[in-house]
Amino acid sequence: MLTKEQIAKRISKEVKDGYYVNLGIGIPTLVANYVPENLSVDFQSENGVLGMGPFPYEGEEDADLINAGKQTITTLPGASFFDSAFSFGMIRSQKVDLTILGAMEVTEEGDIASWKIPGKMVKGMGGAMDLVASAQNIIVAMMHTNKAGESKILKKCTLPLTGVKCVKKIVTDIAVMEVTENGLKLLERAPGVSVEDIVKATEATLIIDGEIPEMVID
Repeated sequence: MLTKEQIAKRISKEVKDGYYVNLGIGIPTLVANYVPENLSVDFQSENGVLGMGPFPYEGEEDADLINAGKQTITTLPGASFFDSAFSFGMIRSQKVDLTILGAMEVTEEGDIASWKIPGKMVKGMGGAMDLVASAQNIIVAMMHTNKAGESKILKKCTLPLTGVKCVKKIVTDIAVMEVTENGLKLLERAPGVSVEDIVKATEATLIIDGEIPEMVID
């Protein structure tokens, strides 16, 4: 099974030259560390930053430079800062090419639950609602099962929804899956993980078409 860093590295292969990309909290924030240097990519954060770089090295953190998850960040040459109203204007007007989010649950139809567990105190949905409503390309980065070994890739979400039929692709520690018109299609499997292992760990129905290749991480 892949580590969180390896999930982020696999997702970095989905980033194209010239993209504006929003990274959600959790595994998605790691993606900036793995984007090839030959690509020109601008990372955007809802708190008002465009042009984020990778995480700073220990001892080089600037407490005034943070992302929406309050993690310290670096900025690249040409980076800009603005208020959250302007930032959400970018998101709502579909200026962001790719959104990468974490999730608690995702369904075979592309529904996502990512913000609330009933009975637990939360500060709110944050920018997730705007991102899932406006983004044309959403990739979810998540672990395939919870701590009890239960599937987080479901037929129907059990937690409050963030968005409906909005997710395009899911990358977990054992698989890459694509939401299609016909259902959830298995595209790749983690090295050493069999198709049977993935099917067993997935509540949702998977479309399996031919040989499923292993993920290329490096």
